[in-house]
Amino acid sequence: MGVRLDLVGLVVRDMRASLAFYRRLGFSIPREADLEGHVEVTLPGGLRFAWDTLEVIHSFDPQFELHPRPAGAFLCGSPGEVDRVYAELVGAGYRGHKPPWDAFWGQRYAQVKDPDGNTVDLFAPL
Repeated sequence: MGVRLDLVGLVVRDMRASLAFYRRLGFSIPREADLEGHVEVTLPGGLRFAWDTLEVIHSFDPQFELHPRPAGAFLCGSPGEVDRVYAELVGAGYRGHKPPWDAFWGQRYAQVKDPDGNTVDLFAPL
């Protein structure tokens, strides 16, 4: 079979808050998942994305420390959609990190922070 990337995961302090953020980015996650310690969804193409609460991780790794990490880049349909999604997230109370700009590499780009401080990129070709 070989080795292949199958799952990308985040460790979160508050499952409900984290899932609410990622639902705004288009993830289809059932509401009852808000009460779980581990949640995963399968994305188009088969890659799985998962969330684990800090309590779940501490159950097998008591020394684990939560440090924000990059949490992915989300392709938007147009430069205007980058602006719209960024404004929607910031308007909903999430922390903007870098407002939309035209990056020298030919993309409209913006960055927001999820509830655990992970950087989430939004981008579209110019």
